[in-house]
Order: sequence, then C-alpha cells, then structure tokens
Amino acid sequence: MFIIDAHLDLSMNALEWNRDLTRPLDEINRREEGLSDKPDRAKAVVSLPELRKGNIGLVVATQIGRYVAPDNPLPGWHSPAQAWAQTQGQVAWYKAMEDAGEMVQVNDLQSLEKHVEFWNNGQSTENKPIGYILSLEGADSIITVQHLERAYNYGLRAVGPAHYGPGRYAQGTDATGYMGPKGHALLKEMERLNIILDATHLCDDSFWEALDHFNGHVWASHNNCRALVNHNRQYSDDMIKALISRGAVIGAALDAWMMVPGWVRGQSTPKGMNCNLEVMVDHIDHICQIAGNALHVGMGSDLDGAFGREQCPYDLETIADLQKVPSLLKKRGYTDADIDNMMHGNWLRFLRKAWA
Repeated sequence: MFIIDAHLDLSMNALEWNRDLTRPLDEINRREEGLSDKPDRAKAVVSLPELRKGNIGLVVATQIGRYVAPDNPLPGWHSPAQAWAQTQGQVAWYKAMEDAGEMVQVNDLQSLEKHVEFWNNGQSTENKPIGYILSLEGADSIITVQHLERAYNYGLRAVGPAHYGPGRYAQGTDATGYMGPKGHALLKEMERLNIILDATHLCDDSFWEALDHFNGHVWASHNNCRALVNHNRQYSDDMIKALISRGAVIGAALDAWMMVPGWVRGQSTPKGMNCNLEVMVDHIDHICQIAGNALHVGMGSDLDGAFGREQCPYDLETIADLQKVPSLLKKRGYTDADIDNMMHGNWLRFLRKAWA
C-alpha cells in the first residue's frame, strides 16, 4: 500500500536531535545509547530507509522554530530572527537531502503527479527519493508577513500559524485567545500565495477565527478527537464538522498522550495504557462516523515529533509498521476504496484540488 504521511519533523530530528536520517534506524539508535538530553534517545522510529521500507513515498515535512517572549517558559528562540535562522538551517538540510538524491521536493501539481507516478511504477523503492511537501509548524519564525513570500519561493506550501503556547500570529495548544490583526494579515498573505492553512495546534478561539478569515484550502495535518481524549490539543466534534464542511483532511496522529485518556508523561507506558494501532483506528473511525464517509481522514503520524517508542503504539517498532493499518481498517468493515483513500487517496485529492 502506497502511504502518504502528512506530518513528520524530519529536519528537526536531523538538526536538533543530530540524527543522520539517511542511515539505518538501528544505527541511529545505537549511536544514542546512554544519552539523556532528550526523553526519546535511542527510541527513534523514523529514518529515510524505513520510509522506503514502509512504501511511505510522500510526506509533509516540517520546519519549526518557536519564538518565546521573556515570560514564556516553553523552549524556543529569543527573537523572531533567531527562529527564522533556525528554519533556514532546516531548509538547507532538505536541500542537502535533495542534492544527495535522498529526497525530492513536491510543490505543485506537475511535481506531485510526476513523483506519485514514479514512486508507483512497480520498481523497487529501495533507492527512490522520498517526496516531501514543505510545511511550517508555527509561524513565529516569519519575521514579517513579507517573509512569507520568500518562504513560498523556496517551496513552503502549508503553514500552521501556532504551535504550543502563545504565538506571534495565533494562540496554540494550552493557550487561549485570538489571532488579532497580525494573524489576519498572515492569513490574507497565505491566501494570496495559495498556501494551505494547517489548523493543527490552533486553540479553540484562534481556530474559529482562522476559519472565519481564511478562504483558501484548510487541512489538519495531525489531530485526534476530543471525544476520545478530552484535551484542547484534540478537535471537538463541532471543529471536525467545520473542517469537513471546508473539504479538509485530518491526519491521525500517533503520539500516545493524544490517543488514550489519562496518559502521564514520563510514567505511562504504551503497553500499560493499552495504546496500540487499534486506538488510532478508533480516532479514524470517529471522524468517519461524523463525516458519514471515509473521505476526510488520512495518516499524519507525527512520529519522532519529540517522542519515540516510549510514547507511541506498542505494536509499532518503526514507521514502516504503518503498513499494519490497512488490515485493521478492513477488520472494521472499511472497503478497499475507503482504505486506499485513508492511506493516500484523500491527501492526493486534496492536493490536486488545492494546486489545480
């Protein structure tokens, strides 16, 4: 099964975690043994070889650089210029991967169709470049709204205005409040450039405001359901309905605390909380029941998004295990056409419409 994963923090892992993602996964993890600076050291599940092994030929790959004001306790950069510089280093890594033949940027309809046809030509995926669509998770690094066009010119095609906490253009997870004039200006420029709005991480106030002020294409790259895990990071049924009405696709995420209620960071374990890939299907099924079809959900794993095997489904050892999902969906009664759509077809339909 050809798979599209709509959210992977590849450049963050390469630069901040110092992982050489071109190497085999066991080698990456072996090199991290004994390190304790990150909670997920030696527990990585993502590498470029594993993406190929899992037939995950197209991904939405992020840049991320948060600005934090002096009173903000979250980790991040102390000026927007520093955050911008961080994201430019991440772009340089993606370009280096392109130069090495490891990845290829997909940024319009022609490059999308060319890559999908190439990836599915029946030949071995072992040496094929992973296609990537560049996305910005949190817009803090956009120094001025005019910088957005610069980013578009190097390939940026989706923006999530906020990440965790308060942001310069919108309020994110665990924050409250509205976007305000700067956020509206960002949305207007995104619309002009035909940049996709990633509604993920927007707090409720900013979510509804963004939908009211943005007339372009909207998706949610990695979000689960508040009805199953009651936290502001998840979407309420009303938010899911609003996204469906806008033609959005919602990516199912595999961070355990978003999958099962009652997760305690640093204490809970996937097995102890019975967190497996079936739980992902519970969230998928909930969205499908609201929609009345299987046309608005896809994969958006967020794997190795500052967590590893200690905080993802216990029956997933590497990202290649996303290949287990189709049989789980079939067991729930979904048709082959439904499963094709959820593994890749819905994202392709969305992009073809957005980039037509």
